[in-house]
Amino acid sequence: MTATDAPTLPIGAAFDRMPFSRRHVLIALALFIAFVIESWEQLALVYVSGDLGPAFGIDEAGIGVVLSAVAFGMIPGVLVWGPLADRVGRRPTAFWSLLAYGVIALASAFAPNMATLVALRVCSGLALAGVYTITFPLFLELLPTRHRGRAAVYLSIGWPIGMLAAIAASVTLGGLGWHVVVIASAAAGLWAFAIRAWVPESPYWLAARGRQEEARAVLRVLGSPDAEATFTIAGTVASARAGHPMDLFRGRLARITVLMLLLNFVFNWGYWGLQTWLPTLLQAKGLSLSASLGFAALSALMMIPGYVSASLLTGRFGRKKVFLFYVVAAVLGGLWFATASTLTGLYLGNFVLSFFSLGAWGVWNTWNGEFYPTALRGTGYSWATASQLVATTVAPSAVGALLAHATGFTATMLVINAFMVATALLAMPLPETEGRELE
Repeated sequence: MTATDAPTLPIGAAFDRMPFSRRHVLIALALFIAFVIESWEQLALVYVSGDLGPAFGIDEAGIGVVLSAVAFGMIPGVLVWGPLADRVGRRPTAFWSLLAYGVIALASAFAPNMATLVALRVCSGLALAGVYTITFPLFLELLPTRHRGRAAVYLSIGWPIGMLAAIAASVTLGGLGWHVVVIASAAAGLWAFAIRAWVPESPYWLAARGRQEEARAVLRVLGSPDAEATFTIAGTVASARAGHPMDLFRGRLARITVLMLLLNFVFNWGYWGLQTWLPTLLQAKGLSLSASLGFAALSALMMIPGYVSASLLTGRFGRKKVFLFYVVAAVLGGLWFATASTLTGLYLGNFVLSFFSLGAWGVWNTWNGEFYPTALRGTGYSWATASQLVATTVAPSAVGALLAHATGFTATMLVINAFMVATALLAMPLPETEGRELE
């Protein structure tokens, strides 16, 4: 086919007939491990936090500051990296972010005092924010249209795997000190080289920047039968300025952005408020610390079939219906957990809550990345992530305040559950995106 014979297509159409290839499997593996690392970093020190007090002579409040430092650094970090990814590319953002994280994490393992440790953990959060922000948008922009929902939900399984890895590290490495866990985190930064080797740049981003031949080259690698076309950019994409946050609040995007920010906050508040204090809440119900960790590990295992089931259903019924059903089911599981009077009821209620809430997260991670055009996808996802991280920072303190005022297990769980109800209500006006080409 000559250049004059080449058809003219919207860039999204090049993904409609694309098969799910062996290269997609490599891309999925590279970005899956990146998501495992992101989960690991946010949870690893939670399970060995008891070692920090004697090491630095700090109380629970000081430990809380250390644990929150990464999330605190990620909030401004995502707001920088997201627009940067829209301007300089998804692939370099993921590579340099993860590599910088590894270097800073290694330095933090040798922090001589609490102030230095907190400062370095804030900086590691700033670095990690790049790959944390762009993992899902990049994956979505490399997937065939008909496989996009299912494959992206599977990517979310990296979160419970990272959680299980953090629990395993607390059991196997915790006795060697918190330094060893942090050094293991630093070594994970080397995975940046696997991303650079296996993950190409987004053809959507390349076409939006006018780099047609590079977009065609990537599409050939991905197996698109339409790789030789000349690609056009839809009006919404063409008119959007790459990486300009205020464009999120203009025109039809404004309503979506407001709903998206509120939903990310309340959804993550409900999840993180529970996860941070789960060992404490369980000990209040009579479980030992070791039993509480075992409970958390079993809950993480229940998340995996939740993701798998959501992945199988989203392609058939769409993002919106599956998300709403799973959130409502998670609310019912939360009520069961909150009011359980026996250990069996406690386990079963939390398993239902874990199964459906994390299945809903898998759908949301995908759905959330499909609302915006290519020029603003990284920026929109970065604002979504910032909203989640604000909740991650606020929720532990808020739940701690409830417990400090002797609110009790059941009342605390019902407050957490109310945020899940708000999540369902906010999702109802959002548009369905299943089967649609990305803009």
